[in-house]
Parts: sequence; structure tokens; C-alpha cells
Amino acid sequence: MIEDNESVAQMMDMFFKKEQWDVTNAYDGESGLEAFKQTPDDFDIITLDLNLPKMDGMQVAQEIRKISTSVPLIMLTARDTESDQVLGLELGADDYVTKPFSPITLVARIKALHRRAETAPTEATDDTPQDNGDFDVVTGHFKLSTKTREAYLDGVAIEGLTPKEFDLLHTLAQNPKQVFSREQLLQLVWDYEYYGDERTVDAHIKKLRQKIEKVGPQIIQTVWGVGYKFDDTGLDTK
Repeated sequence: MIEDNESVAQMMDMFFKKEQWDVTNAYDGESGLEAFKQTPDDFDIITLDLNLPKMDGMQVAQEIRKISTSVPLIMLTARDTESDQVLGLELGADDYVTKPFSPITLVARIKALHRRAETAPTEATDDTPQDNGDFDVVTGHFKLSTKTREAYLDGVAIEGLTPKEFDLLHTLAQNPKQVFSREQLLQLVWDYEYYGDERTVDAHIKKLRQKIEKVGPQIIQTVWGVGYKFDDTGLDTK
């Protein structure tokens, strides 16, 4: 836990130890990053405050992602604006919790994120899908492989997908035209219910759409007042 407020860190220590978790605390960005650099394989999850002395949380997140693209990362911050959330997610955060927060809620979010990390496929190998049989999702214009963690729109790879963006795209694409509410996506992709902030979904959708639009027309549609769906049938007339 990289958190400059020692009272918050000490309070969370009690809850973490109750779960029988081993905890390493750092009270500024530099020392937190250094602790991770020394033994990155020792850490199953990181909670990272945004406002830190010596090195800002955004900078720490960038450096952590240079070392590991897979370690789950939750950002903790008193800031509560969409732009901050999007920036944090863009820099590699898997989840975003605003202060003040309930310790029980944070523990639940950590458990959910860790479960997802444990069941996620391993890093992509050099194997490249050769035909439609190698893909888990195949539609008229879209293909996705959970083995290689790759997605293609009209044969062009959608680059730079984070683990959560890929899981979100997979969840939507394997049920074409089905509308998912934000609550459903929180449960299916983040694996938690009631604890989630729906803006987490919106921020991930925004970044996912930006990456899709770099290679072709938009296939993630908004159903106003309900949620989101995958639909590439409109591409047939374009």
C-alpha cells in the first residue's frame, strides 16, 4: 500500500491482517516504487494513492507498468473527476477508489480484482491465431482470441488494450447486440457487485472506444438509459 496518510495505512493494516494478508507500506511515491522494483514478484496487488510526496501517484503508476503490465493496481484518491479517473486508467490502473472510502469496500474490491487476476490467461505467447477456429469470438467484422489476448476489427489488430479493456471487450463481444447495464459489467468484468462505482465502467468504455476508432468504425454502442452493447452489423453498409 503506497499511501502518505499514515492513519489510513494503519487502519487498513488492521483489515488486511484480518484477511491474513502480508502488507508492505510506503508513505511516499519514491519509496513505494523502490520497494516494488526490488522484488516485483512478491506483490499480488498494489493500492496507490494519487497525491503522494516525492513522486506523484500517476508517475508511480507509469513506472510500475514499465516493470509489470499484469500486477493489479487500485488507485486511491480524493479527486473525483472523470478526467482524473480516465488518466489513471490510461496509465494502467485496474480500478479507482475515491476517498473517503469504507475499509470493507476496499477489501472487497481487492478480493475481486485479485480473483480476476488469478483466473486471467497468462501473457500472450508467440502463437498467432491462424484461422477462425483459433478465435473465441468471430463475427462478421470482428475476431477475438483469449489465448493470445488479441482482437481484430476487419483484420486489423486493436492495439494497446489493457487487461480490463480486453475483458470488457470480450464480455460484450461474446454476446452481440445484448445490452449490458453498468452494474452487470461491474459484476462480470470486475467481479464485484454493490461496491463498484459505475463511472469506472464509463471510463474504461471511453478508452476502449478510442483504441477501436484507431482501426475502424465504432462497434461499442451506447443504449441510452440502459448501458452498452457490441454490434458490428452496421459495418455491413459502410
